[in-house]
Amino acid sequence: MIFLVITSLVLMTLLGAPLFTVLTGAAMAGFTMLGIDLSVVAIELYRIADTPILVALPLFTFTGYLLAESKAAYRLVGLTRAFLGWMPGGLAIVAFVVCALFTAFTGASGVTIVAMGALLYPALKQDGYGENFSLGLVTTSGSLGLLLPPSLPLILFGIIAQQMDAGADISIEKLFAAGILPALVMILLLSAWSIRANRHNPVPLTRFSVKNCLSALRAAAWEIPLPIFVFTGIYSGYFAVSEAAAVSAMYVLVVEMLIYREVKWSRLPSIIRESMIMVGGILLILGVSLAFTNFLIDAQIPMKLFALCQQFIASKWVFLILLNLFLLMLGTMLDIFSAIVIMVPLMLPVAMEYGIHPVHLGIIFLANMQIGYFTPPVGMNLFIAGYRFNKPIMTIYRATIPFMLVLLLAVLIITYWPGLSLFLIS
Repeated sequence: MIFLVITSLVLMTLLGAPLFTVLTGAAMAGFTMLGIDLSVVAIELYRIADTPILVALPLFTFTGYLLAESKAAYRLVGLTRAFLGWMPGGLAIVAFVVCALFTAFTGASGVTIVAMGALLYPALKQDGYGENFSLGLVTTSGSLGLLLPPSLPLILFGIIAQQMDAGADISIEKLFAAGILPALVMILLLSAWSIRANRHNPVPLTRFSVKNCLSALRAAAWEIPLPIFVFTGIYSGYFAVSEAAAVSAMYVLVVEMLIYREVKWSRLPSIIRESMIMVGGILLILGVSLAFTNFLIDAQIPMKLFALCQQFIASKWVFLILLNLFLLMLGTMLDIFSAIVIMVPLMLPVAMEYGIHPVHLGIIFLANMQIGYFTPPVGMNLFIAGYRFNKPIMTIYRATIPFMLVLLLAVLIITYWPGLSLFLIS
């Protein structure tokens, strides 16, 4: 019976069945074998609908889509270039910072490549950066902001971890704070490597000018307060995360539609529809995945998995390196939202048995998935960049490898230095 069920679910997956149907089928089959009434699946769907933090997902997603539709990206590049362009490798550093901030709000690295690529790729080449360097930078930077608040994957990880009742405080606020320093380490390492890689190919520096800085500040004056609302509002305790999401959505709506008037009112229904289609898919998968998680807990699958791991892996540090390798492979095959809802219920209890803090696990998880987006041969961002810039896929592969090696070093630092992630929440 079990073999037949597993075979049927694998066959459904190979034939392209939607992920939520596979998860639902697995949960229903599991509960049936355990003799548990199937009404528990509906109860789990209601439980996720009753989660207050869930309101933040659609609101932050709408905010990101609205920003992507406007010319906020151009003002953000102008602002960072005015302040950082005078440094060696200034435009490369600008690209890392801008892409990280943009991805943090949009929650989708593919959107960043499409939206920012048209602006940064020609600018990098015009400033004298090499073809491969420019391609690799824009492709890898597309997923650089997944550790920065208000990243949707951070929120999703927190929701699932909270629903599992892991016995530790895994608040969204703590995840937001924990991702800041690791993200800065990634940006700093990439910036240092970019300066070194172009040391024999000097590029023109943007002369620092107070006038240019003031002009850039005026141009982006209405968008600069947005991250301030999110960060200070949440960490001062004035806003809950869901309230910060509502303030952000309303603020961006007013700024882009009424002040800058860059987004036409006729486009608003389409933006809402596109953003909510994405959210709807996430919520549907999330709802049924919690039912599947409940089955895993009832069947004690995580504990059996931990017992199996202990037979072969006694060291926490060996477990972490194997976890990194697994997550890198997983990131090439699954989108980050599917990976979170499927794997976190399995990994979290096992990792905690090895003494890994759940917040640290979340940062390790997302840091690896971030690299998986552009890991050959099937990382999603590789194909998006190839299509966006009309380049052969092998060219994209070669361009991204140096950046991937730098980020792998960053992941090792994040993995084996827990204090980097936990310092701001301790």
